[in-house]
Amino acid sequence: MESHILFGKRVRSVRTAAQASRESVAERAGITPNYLGQIERGEKWPTLEVLIKIADSLSVSPDTFFDFEMENESAQFLHRQISALLVDKDTKQLLQALRVLRALLTG
Repeated sequence: MESHILFGKRVRSVRTAAQASRESVAERAGITPNYLGQIERGEKWPTLEVLIKIADSLSVSPDTFFDFEMENESAQFLHRQISALLVDKDTKQLLQALRVLRALLTG
């Protein structure tokens, strides 16, 4: 798959995971929802400035959008990714993460 398509899929997946609408992210990033949709479909490449604004609006690092390995769905890979997210968190953040995971996984 071409890199601009993978990039767009990652932007959409990060936005969806954050439960943020295209409109709200676009507004915070100072772009139109239509332009964000074009980015998510791989039709447009954002400038570095826009990329940073989109990342900021989603509270993630810009490099998150280039982590194409996230398409890998093996359990071992996903366990490593979750562990890496938690490794430098304090007790309060870990407790919050545990509560979120419990809520998601136990219905």
